[in-house]
Amino acid sequence: MKLATLRDGSRDGRLVLVTKDLSRCVAVPDIAANLQGALDNWTASAPKLQKIADKLESDASIGEKFSESNAHSPLPRAYQWADGSAYVNHVELVRKARGAEMPLSFWTDPLMYQGGSDSFLAPHDPIRMADEAYGIDMEGEIAVIIDDVPMGANIDQARAAIRLIMIANDVSLRGLIPAELGKGFGFLHSKPSSAFAPVAVTPDELGGAWDGGRLHLPLLVDYNGKPFGKANAGIDMTFDFGELIAHAAKTRPLSAGSIIGSGTVSNKLEDGPGKSIAEGGDGFSCIAEIRMIETINDGKPVTPFMKFGDTVRIEMKDADGASIFGAIDQKVEKYTPTGA
Repeated sequence: MKLATLRDGSRDGRLVLVTKDLSRCVAVPDIAANLQGALDNWTASAPKLQKIADKLESDASIGEKFSESNAHSPLPRAYQWADGSAYVNHVELVRKARGAEMPLSFWTDPLMYQGGSDSFLAPHDPIRMADEAYGIDMEGEIAVIIDDVPMGANIDQARAAIRLIMIANDVSLRGLIPAELGKGFGFLHSKPSSAFAPVAVTPDELGGAWDGGRLHLPLLVDYNGKPFGKANAGIDMTFDFGELIAHAAKTRPLSAGSIIGSGTVSNKLEDGPGKSIAEGGDGFSCIAEIRMIETINDGKPVTPFMKFGDTVRIEMKDADGASIFGAIDQKVEKYTPTGA
């Protein structure tokens, strides 16, 4: 199944089922008004949703046109957004660029932070920031929405709790990160609202590309209309989603509707870090990574972070070239406080 949330003036939007080709959708108010409502009782709601999804797919007279621009993130707000850093290659580059050794434990114990989940951006909403000096960056990621997970769940239990898969733009403010981490208490100002692509999909929609814990397809990132990254999300993912979910549940239960992120999708080469698409590589899913490589190779970064007017598009396509989740398509804009 493919599910989306349309804007309707309410905080949580209107749940719709979407055709595989993303052309049509139908609301399901008799089953659940919104996606969180469906997740709260997934065992009962999923078979009912599947029945309508099958009918929508087979009968072109049903439903209405699906517009990505009218879609919110599948969950406009969530009980929890816990983002990992499963691509340890990315972490290693960050530390290497500043001349720091990476602890061996990073290869066996996932990094994870708890982000703000009360106000996600819609996939076509602008990224509004007050100052370019914040170091505005995109981060192309994979994310999953889970069912209830008990505290201390093992990896198999964690994988079995995955209900939906999404792609994300975890916006980061690189200029604010060092000072925040220097306080020893984690991210706050440097991790503003994230965005997710319009459509969330059940694992069966991905066929063989989904192995139960990893999604083996390229994540396509365009920056200012040009290809910037096409890193394969299944390659170099040190910790799969089962491991990330189990890590998050070590000392607490996780509620249905919680979102777990992969961290920046990152590939490396056998002889060193990745290369840009222009150099014949798979490129990058964030600007920070190319800046790290520039620092390692040349002593300083050259590529600037995002400026007002810059655009980013993040998408994933199947083997036939069809968009799976729809696209995150955002522009960076100057933020002016209300009443200013």
